[in-house]
Amino acid sequence: MTTRNLTGEAALGPTLAGGSAPHRAPSRAARRLRLVAWNALPPLTFVAIIALWSLSVKLFQIPAYLLPAPGAVFARVVSDAPMLWSNALVTLTEIVLGFGLTIVTAIPVGLVIALSPLARQILYPPIMLLQLVPKIAVAPLFLVWLGFGMESKVLLTVLMTFFPLLIASISGFQILDQRLLHLTRSMGASTWQTFRYLRVPAALPVIFSGVKTSATIAATAAIVAEFVGANQGLGYVLLRGTSTMDIELTFAVLVVLTVIGIVINYVVELSEWLMTPWQRSGAD
Repeated sequence: MTTRNLTGEAALGPTLAGGSAPHRAPSRAARRLRLVAWNALPPLTFVAIIALWSLSVKLFQIPAYLLPAPGAVFARVVSDAPMLWSNALVTLTEIVLGFGLTIVTAIPVGLVIALSPLARQILYPPIMLLQLVPKIAVAPLFLVWLGFGMESKVLLTVLMTFFPLLIASISGFQILDQRLLHLTRSMGASTWQTFRYLRVPAALPVIFSGVKTSATIAATAAIVAEFVGANQGLGYVLLRGTSTMDIELTFAVLVVLTVIGIVINYVVELSEWLMTPWQRSGAD
């Protein structure tokens, strides 16, 4: 065999041996295009749902008083924008105040219960008993005690969102392996250093899972509280729309509530992204 043939076989060796050409890494433009397409999937899913909704209304000739077309609903959102905006601010204020109070109370109480057996014996039973009481059943009492103002809605929002975040906080602060605590103590770390650099980072992912759950419940709690008794807010508008069979207004309120839920979810996601940089670097 000649030198020329040997050189050619060496060049074609990987292809002939494996039966295929060596794998090429995707280019930077291809990776960017793939990332854009991946991030575009969620909004495209919403677009597909709306298109299916519109097609179903036309195909099955569904009456507008049962299911209005998307165009009519979005037109109603635009025409009633000032009214929807003013009532959305009321509902959003109730959500923010109630959820904010939940965060500043449930997480510290969860820390105390997680680290103190005495606190667990004293605090956890009455909290569990309060959780077992149906919140909708006691909502009328809040109207009697606090009136039709914002206070009763905020209190109901706190009660409905408190327990999920409390359980997540307890689990998060207890998730740390005791061997790591012994290791940090043997290395001379103080109690504050152990708490700041070890216990809190370990607990944050679990706590944020509870924050996401409570954030979803907060919007529902505010609407339910307005159902019980209110003269403003999206829950009041939704109840008025259903009572007068104004289905377009009802769906317009649902669209606004969906937007509020998406915004709250992205705020929580951004907060977790900013507060857990070690997870971000690990994902990269």
